[in-house]
Amino acid sequence: MCSLSCSSSSSLQEHVELHLEYGSASVTGHSSEDLTMARKLQEEEEQKWREAATRREVEDFKQLQKQFGLDNSGGSRKQMERNMERAVSRGQMVPAEFHRKKAEMLESLASGVDDGGSTTSVSVPSIPRVQAFIEESWDQGTDPQGASHFNHRLQGTRAWIGATEIYVVLNSLSVKSRIVDFHKPTSQAHTHPILFEWVKQHFSHSASRGARLTPKIVQTTLPPIYLQHQGHSRSIVGVEQKVNGNLCLLLFDPGCAPREMSKVLSQDTAATMVRCMRKFPGSLKHRQYQVVAVEGLLTPEEKQSCILNSRTLCAEKIS
Repeated sequence: MCSLSCSSSSSLQEHVELHLEYGSASVTGHSSEDLTMARKLQEEEEQKWREAATRREVEDFKQLQKQFGLDNSGGSRKQMERNMERAVSRGQMVPAEFHRKKAEMLESLASGVDDGGSTTSVSVPSIPRVQAFIEESWDQGTDPQGASHFNHRLQGTRAWIGATEIYVVLNSLSVKSRIVDFHKPTSQAHTHPILFEWVKQHFSHSASRGARLTPKIVQTTLPPIYLQHQGHSRSIVGVEQKVNGNLCLLLFDPGCAPREMSKVLSQDTAATMVRCMRKFPGSLKHRQYQVVAVEGLLTPEEKQSCILNSRTLCAEKIS
């Protein structure tokens, strides 16, 4: 009928119907009006499509902010208050205990030392204090790109803290560390055997200086390794090598209930808990992992050098 291209089946249908309804338009001189109408319909259809695409982008961005805790929905204080309010509504906590615990929480936040609500010891900094450490390190000039990503603000948010932010915390405390990125699987089974081997070599580095507890167990002087993958982080506290040479990591998981982790200290239940902590390569199948490993202390000169180098901070990639 004509050479006009339509962007969708609906606008094409409307245009064809116009041709059928005004079949004599070309004879009566109305073809230009027909073409104008068709173009108008097409423009309206394209405008609707652009508006729908914009709404989808806005919604996707909001979901991404919510996923990473950047939606201004409150920090750890709000989260703890909501948890206690739910406990009261379910009859698991009386109002008097709610107000007492809330007062203790506010005191803990003010002092910067955790009361045990989010850590396994009061000697470990609370989550808000860790957030403050990161912000203080940003103020010193560490990792400006990361600081910009979070708008230089973590306190009062539920933003995810990842490997880079842990590096920033350690740097602010003059602790020497390195970030290593295992950015893709290194086996046909989509596992990370090179990660396991790297962990073994890392712990073996100080094994000669460690205490040999039994002929088959060596205690190193190195602290645990921070292990990060999409959505979660865990601590690698050891590595085992079986008789056949297979490696297995020992992981502490913060998602495990404290009462369960306490069983590690009991001789009656330690063996069972260690089995839960063992992770073979088939258990770690995320596409990408990052580790943060502590390597000592920084001198003031080394700390300043780390701050300058962190302007283009990137992980060391191993494949």
